[in-house]
Amino acid sequence: MIEFGHGTHTGLRREHNEDTYCADPDMGLWLVADGMGGHEHGEVASAMARDVVTREINKGRSLAEAIQLADEEIIRHSNEKRSERPMGTTVVAVRVKDNDYEVAWVGDSRVYFFHPDAPLKQISQDHSYVQELIDQGAISPAQARTHPHRNVVTQALGVTMPDQLKIETIKGTLEPGQALLLCSDGLTEEVEDTLIRDVLSRGLSAQESVDHLILAALDHGGSDNVTVLLIKRV
Repeated sequence: MIEFGHGTHTGLRREHNEDTYCADPDMGLWLVADGMGGHEHGEVASAMARDVVTREINKGRSLAEAIQLADEEIIRHSNEKRSERPMGTTVVAVRVKDNDYEVAWVGDSRVYFFHPDAPLKQISQDHSYVQELIDQGAISPAQARTHPHRNVVTQALGVTMPDQLKIETIKGTLEPGQALLLCSDGLTEEVEDTLIRDVLSRGLSAQESVDHLILAALDHGGSDNVTVLLIKRV
């Protein structure tokens, strides 16, 4: 049985929430999209990503196919509007069926795997400038947290051309007591992985865990929109 929690908050320094999400247990689909480009740009892009992926999954397409089509549709919409500002969004999505899950993502919104007897594990890899620096050994993960260009993504729907889009996927098994956490960088910018794991280890309900994580992001500054989804197998 799946228990899930979900929530989003504008944060303390932004006027609009460009994040959006989907939490649909009937489809077995959970998704977080973090829009970029400002009001009426990022909000539109993230909403389009959510709607296109949901529509295409309902048609029987795979996560990767659905995300690819979302990229194409956002680019087409942006071209039709002749927008001078970029209209882009990250996306991270999970499909769960029985004990199996599949994750797909583009950008720096993340998915973590929680096991009660192990450290919290980030199973997605950020498509970001600082992640490339980490991979090259130029900076450490600790340095990346305060790097001036830590918010620069190298892949995003609506910005990256379809033939260059790097959709990554991972499959796994979710056993009782284990969980998947999806979030925008509004959480991970403010809250260390150790604190995230501490919240998930408290024996709270999935919704209570999500509420506590959003509050933690706000308590630590709330500099960005924050969205959190938690999928637990019980």
